[in-house]
Amino acid sequence: MTERNKEAKEKRIEFLTAGQLAEFLQISEASVHRLRRQGRIPAVMLTPRLIRFNLREVRAALANQQELVRERQSTKEAGEQLAFDDLFAEMIE
Repeated sequence: MTERNKEAKEKRIEFLTAGQLAEFLQISEASVHRLRRQGRIPAVMLTPRLIRFNLREVRAALANQQELVRERQSTKEAGEQLAFDDLFAEMIE
């Protein structure tokens, strides 16, 4: 297999269906679609019903959200307990 074919194959693997991404993230497929609709994870809409997710972009988006949660936690006053809603406020909105 040539180097170009290997690169093309690797790129194809990175694009996942909602079901594949749900399995990878260990969440439901409905949650994947909810996160997409909320703009929390990026998606490629080939048609209204044919949607794919770039694994690298999804990982980057989720990592960015984790960093925002950490920043929120660090700005809380010492001794104040975080509520569940504080941790997932962006997902709930």
